[in-house]
Amino acid sequence: MGCFLSEKSGRKMVRVKRAMKIYMGLIVALALLAGINVFLPQGNFPSSLPDQGLPAPRPVLAIVNAFIMLIFYGGLGFLGLIFSQKIGFAELWDPKVSNKERFLFPMEAGLCIGLFFVLSDKIFSRFNSIGILPHPPFPTSLVVSAIAGIGEEIVFRLFFIPFWVWLISYLLLKKRWMNPVFWIVSIFSSFIFAMGHLPSIMMLYGFKTISEVPALLMVEVLLLNGVLSIVCAYHLRKYGFLASVGVHFWTDIVWHVIWGILYF
Repeated sequence: MGCFLSEKSGRKMVRVKRAMKIYMGLIVALALLAGINVFLPQGNFPSSLPDQGLPAPRPVLAIVNAFIMLIFYGGLGFLGLIFSQKIGFAELWDPKVSNKERFLFPMEAGLCIGLFFVLSDKIFSRFNSIGILPHPPFPTSLVVSAIAGIGEEIVFRLFFIPFWVWLISYLLLKKRWMNPVFWIVSIFSSFIFAMGHLPSIMMLYGFKTISEVPALLMVEVLLLNGVLSIVCAYHLRKYGFLASVGVHFWTDIVWHVIWGILYF
Protein backbone atom coordinates (compact mmCIF):
# COMPACT_ATOMS: atom_id res chain seq x y z
CA MET A 1 0.00 0.00 0.00
CA GLY A 2 2.82 2.36 0.90
CA CYS A 3 4.60 1.66 -2.39
CA PHE A 4 1.39 2.32 -4.32
CA LEU A 5 0.87 5.68 -2.59
CA SER A 6 4.50 6.59 -3.15
CA GLU A 7 4.24 5.74 -6.85
CA LYS A 8 1.00 7.70 -7.18
CA SER A 9 2.55 10.68 -5.41
CA GLY A 10 5.59 10.46 -7.68
CA ARG A 11 3.44 10.53 -10.81
CA LYS A 12 1.59 13.55 -9.48
CA MET A 13 4.85 15.39 -8.83
CA VAL A 14 6.03 14.67 -12.37
CA ARG A 15 2.72 15.99 -13.71
CA VAL A 16 2.94 19.13 -11.58
CA LYS A 17 6.52 19.80 -12.70
CA ARG A 18 5.55 19.39 -16.34
CA ALA A 19 2.60 21.74 -15.91
CA MET A 20 4.77 24.38 -14.25
CA LYS A 21 7.37 24.15 -17.02
CA ILE A 22 4.65 24.66 -19.61
CA TYR A 23 3.16 27.54 -17.65
CA MET A 24 6.51 29.26 -17.19
CA GLY A 25 7.16 28.81 -20.90
CA LEU A 26 3.88 30.57 -21.67
CA ILE A 27 4.74 33.44 -19.31
CA VAL A 28 8.21 33.88 -20.78
CA ALA A 29 6.72 33.85 -24.29
CA LEU A 30 4.12 36.40 -23.19
CA ALA A 31 6.83 38.68 -21.78
CA LEU A 32 8.98 38.44 -24.90
CA LEU A 33 6.06 39.10 -27.23
CA ALA A 34 4.89 42.06 -25.13
CA GLY A 35 8.37 43.54 -25.40
CA ILE A 36 8.60 42.92 -29.14
CA ASN A 37 5.17 44.44 -29.71
CA VAL A 38 6.46 47.85 -28.61
CA PHE A 39 8.62 48.01 -31.75
CA LEU A 40 5.96 46.83 -34.20
CA PRO A 41 3.66 49.09 -36.25
CA GLN A 42 0.28 49.58 -34.58
CA GLY A 43 -1.65 51.08 -37.48
CA ASN A 44 -4.40 53.42 -36.33
CA PHE A 45 -4.55 52.06 -32.80
CA PRO A 46 -4.12 54.46 -29.86
CA SER A 47 -0.84 52.79 -28.93
CA SER A 48 0.60 53.93 -32.26
CA LEU A 49 2.47 57.04 -31.19
CA PRO A 50 5.56 58.72 -32.59
CA ASP A 51 8.67 58.33 -30.46
CA GLN A 52 8.37 61.90 -29.16
CA GLY A 53 4.87 61.12 -27.88
CA LEU A 54 5.96 58.13 -25.84
CA PRO A 55 6.46 58.41 -22.06
CA ALA A 56 9.87 56.69 -22.38
CA PRO A 57 12.18 55.29 -25.08
CA ARG A 58 10.86 52.16 -26.77
CA PRO A 59 13.54 49.84 -25.29
CA VAL A 60 12.57 51.00 -21.80
CA LEU A 61 8.87 50.46 -22.55
CA ALA A 62 9.66 47.00 -23.89
CA ILE A 63 11.48 46.05 -20.69
CA VAL A 64 8.67 47.46 -18.54
CA ASN A 65 6.03 45.57 -20.53
CA ALA A 66 7.99 42.34 -20.26
CA PHE A 67 8.49 42.84 -16.52
CA ILE A 68 4.75 43.42 -15.99
CA MET A 69 3.94 40.23 -17.86
CA LEU A 70 6.46 38.19 -15.90
CA ILE A 71 5.53 39.45 -12.44
CA PHE A 72 1.91 40.59 -12.52
CA TYR A 73 0.43 38.26 -15.11
CA GLY A 74 2.66 35.40 -14.06
CA GLY A 75 1.64 35.82 -10.43
CA LEU A 76 -2.07 36.05 -11.19
CA GLY A 77 -1.90 32.97 -13.37
CA PHE A 78 -0.05 30.99 -10.72
CA LEU A 79 -2.76 31.83 -8.19
CA GLY A 80 -5.36 30.89 -10.77
CA LEU A 81 -3.79 27.47 -11.21
CA ILE A 82 -3.99 26.91 -7.46
CA PHE A 83 -7.64 27.96 -7.24
CA SER A 84 -8.47 25.88 -10.33
CA GLN A 85 -7.09 22.79 -8.66
CA LYS A 86 -9.00 23.47 -5.45
CA ILE A 87 -12.38 23.67 -7.21
CA GLY A 88 -11.82 20.71 -9.52
CA PHE A 89 -11.17 22.38 -12.87
CA ALA A 90 -9.08 20.42 -15.37
CA GLU A 91 -5.37 20.85 -14.69
CA LEU A 92 -3.09 22.62 -17.14
CA TRP A 93 -1.71 19.25 -18.29
CA ASP A 94 -4.44 16.95 -17.03
CA PRO A 95 -3.87 13.24 -17.77
CA LYS A 96 -7.64 12.81 -18.18
CA VAL A 97 -7.65 15.34 -21.04
CA SER A 98 -6.49 14.09 -24.43
CA ASN A 99 -4.39 16.20 -26.78
CA LYS A 100 -7.36 16.22 -29.12
CA GLU A 101 -9.44 17.86 -26.41
CA ARG A 102 -6.58 20.10 -25.33
CA PHE A 103 -5.56 21.38 -28.77
CA LEU A 104 -7.86 20.29 -31.62
CA PHE A 105 -11.25 21.06 -30.06
CA PRO A 106 -10.14 24.57 -29.01
CA MET A 107 -8.76 25.23 -32.49
CA GLU A 108 -12.05 24.18 -34.08
CA ALA A 109 -14.01 26.31 -31.62
CA GLY A 110 -11.72 29.30 -32.16
CA LEU A 111 -11.96 29.10 -35.95
CA CYS A 112 -15.76 28.97 -35.74
CA ILE A 113 -15.91 31.91 -33.33
CA GLY A 114 -13.54 33.85 -35.58
CA LEU A 115 -15.88 33.33 -38.53
CA PHE A 116 -18.79 34.37 -36.33
CA PHE A 117 -16.89 37.56 -35.47
CA VAL A 118 -16.29 38.35 -39.14
CA LEU A 119 -19.89 37.74 -40.20
CA SER A 120 -21.27 39.64 -37.22
CA ASP A 121 -18.99 42.61 -37.88
CA LYS A 122 -20.05 42.69 -41.53
CA ILE A 123 -23.67 42.96 -40.40
CA PHE A 124 -23.10 45.41 -37.55
CA SER A 125 -20.86 47.61 -39.70
CA ARG A 126 -23.94 48.77 -41.59
CA PHE A 127 -25.54 50.16 -38.45
CA ASN A 128 -22.88 50.76 -35.75
CA SER A 129 -21.86 54.23 -37.05
CA ILE A 130 -18.15 53.39 -37.45
CA GLY A 131 -18.16 50.57 -40.01
CA ILE A 132 -15.82 47.58 -39.82
CA LEU A 133 -13.96 47.32 -36.52
CA PRO A 134 -10.23 48.12 -36.82
CA HIS A 135 -7.40 45.58 -36.69
CA PRO A 136 -3.67 45.94 -36.10
CA PRO A 137 -1.52 45.51 -39.22
CA PHE A 138 0.35 42.29 -39.97
CA PRO A 139 2.63 41.01 -38.41
CA THR A 140 1.56 42.94 -35.32
CA SER A 141 -1.80 41.18 -35.52
CA LEU A 142 -0.09 37.81 -35.14
CA VAL A 143 1.90 38.93 -32.10
CA VAL A 144 -1.15 40.59 -30.54
CA SER A 145 -3.18 37.42 -31.05
CA ALA A 146 -0.65 35.44 -29.04
CA ILE A 147 -0.41 38.13 -26.35
CA ALA A 148 -4.19 38.29 -25.98
CA GLY A 149 -4.55 34.52 -26.10
CA ILE A 150 -2.22 34.11 -23.14
CA GLY A 151 -2.49 37.38 -21.22
CA GLU A 152 -6.23 38.00 -21.37
CA GLU A 153 -6.95 34.37 -20.59
CA ILE A 154 -4.77 34.61 -17.49
CA VAL A 155 -6.57 37.67 -16.15
CA PHE A 156 -10.19 37.09 -17.16
CA ARG A 157 -10.39 33.31 -17.11
CA LEU A 158 -7.56 31.54 -15.28
CA PHE A 159 -7.50 33.90 -12.29
CA PHE A 160 -10.87 35.65 -12.24
CA ILE A 161 -13.21 32.68 -12.64
CA PRO A 162 -11.52 30.11 -10.35
CA PHE A 163 -10.92 32.72 -7.65
CA TRP A 164 -14.54 33.85 -7.45
CA VAL A 165 -15.94 30.34 -7.81
CA TRP A 166 -13.63 29.22 -5.00
CA LEU A 167 -14.55 32.19 -2.80
CA ILE A 168 -18.31 32.04 -3.34
CA SER A 169 -19.10 28.37 -3.89
CA TYR A 170 -16.23 26.54 -2.25
CA LEU A 171 -15.64 28.79 0.75
CA LEU A 172 -18.82 30.75 1.50
CA LEU A 173 -21.39 28.20 0.30
CA LYS A 174 -19.45 25.17 1.60
CA LYS A 175 -18.90 23.55 -1.82
CA ARG A 176 -22.53 23.95 -2.91
CA TRP A 177 -24.02 25.26 -6.16
CA MET A 178 -20.67 25.08 -7.90
CA ASN A 179 -22.13 24.88 -11.41
CA PRO A 180 -24.56 27.84 -11.14
CA VAL A 181 -21.87 29.95 -9.50
CA PHE A 182 -19.44 29.04 -12.28
CA TRP A 183 -21.81 30.24 -15.00
CA ILE A 184 -22.77 33.42 -13.14
CA VAL A 185 -19.11 34.28 -12.59
CA SER A 186 -18.31 33.43 -16.22
CA ILE A 187 -21.03 35.78 -17.46
CA PHE A 188 -19.78 38.53 -15.17
CA SER A 189 -16.23 37.90 -16.40
CA SER A 190 -17.39 38.14 -20.00
CA PHE A 191 -19.02 41.51 -19.30
CA ILE A 192 -15.86 42.91 -17.72
CA PHE A 193 -13.77 41.47 -20.54
CA ALA A 194 -15.99 43.11 -23.16
CA MET A 195 -16.06 46.46 -21.39
CA GLY A 196 -12.28 46.34 -21.19
CA HIS A 197 -12.17 46.71 -24.98
CA LEU A 198 -14.15 49.96 -24.99
CA PRO A 199 -11.38 52.40 -23.96
CA SER A 200 -9.29 51.67 -27.06
CA ILE A 201 -12.34 52.09 -29.31
CA MET A 202 -13.26 55.33 -27.55
CA MET A 203 -9.74 56.71 -28.00
CA LEU A 204 -9.58 55.62 -31.62
CA TYR A 205 -12.87 57.26 -32.59
CA GLY A 206 -12.78 60.23 -30.23
CA PHE A 207 -15.61 59.22 -27.90
CA LYS A 208 -15.06 61.08 -24.65
CA THR A 209 -17.66 59.23 -22.57
CA ILE A 210 -19.35 55.84 -22.77
CA SER A 211 -22.65 57.59 -23.45
CA GLU A 212 -21.20 58.78 -26.77
CA VAL A 213 -20.54 55.22 -27.94
CA PRO A 214 -23.28 54.21 -30.43
CA ALA A 215 -25.71 51.71 -28.92
CA LEU A 216 -25.25 49.12 -31.66
CA LEU A 217 -21.48 49.39 -31.41
CA MET A 218 -21.80 48.67 -27.69
CA VAL A 219 -24.03 45.69 -28.47
CA GLU A 220 -21.49 44.39 -30.98
CA VAL A 221 -18.59 44.67 -28.54
CA LEU A 222 -20.56 42.93 -25.79
CA LEU A 223 -21.81 40.19 -28.12
CA LEU A 224 -18.51 39.28 -29.74
CA ASN A 225 -16.42 39.36 -26.59
CA GLY A 226 -19.18 37.74 -24.56
CA VAL A 227 -19.40 34.73 -26.87
CA LEU A 228 -15.63 34.28 -26.84
CA SER A 229 -15.50 34.61 -23.05
CA ILE A 230 -18.17 32.01 -22.36
CA VAL A 231 -16.63 29.46 -24.73
CA CYS A 232 -13.18 30.04 -23.23
CA ALA A 233 -14.59 29.64 -19.71
CA TYR A 234 -16.17 26.32 -20.67
CA HIS A 235 -12.91 25.05 -22.13
CA LEU A 236 -10.95 26.24 -19.11
CA ARG A 237 -13.08 24.22 -16.73
CA LYS A 238 -13.38 21.10 -18.87
CA TYR A 239 -10.03 20.89 -20.68
CA GLY A 240 -7.67 23.22 -18.80
CA PHE A 241 -5.91 26.52 -19.35
CA LEU A 242 -4.18 25.53 -22.59
CA ALA A 243 -7.58 24.88 -24.13
CA SER A 244 -8.92 28.33 -23.26
CA VAL A 245 -5.73 29.89 -24.64
CA GLY A 246 -6.22 27.88 -27.83
CA VAL A 247 -9.81 29.05 -28.31
CA HIS A 248 -8.81 32.69 -27.85
CA PHE A 249 -5.70 32.44 -30.02
CA TRP A 250 -7.39 30.78 -32.99
CA THR A 251 -10.31 33.19 -32.77
CA ASP A 252 -7.89 36.08 -33.07
CA ILE A 253 -6.01 34.40 -35.90
CA VAL A 254 -9.18 34.44 -37.98
CA TRP A 255 -10.43 37.78 -36.66
CA HIS A 256 -7.29 39.91 -36.49
CA VAL A 257 -4.80 38.16 -38.75
CA ILE A 258 -6.71 36.60 -41.66
CA TRP A 259 -9.65 39.01 -41.74
CA GLY A 260 -7.34 41.93 -41.04
CA ILE A 261 -5.17 41.03 -44.05
CA LEU A 262 -8.09 40.30 -46.38
CA TYR A 263 -10.11 43.41 -45.57
CA PHE A 264 -7.47 46.01 -44.79
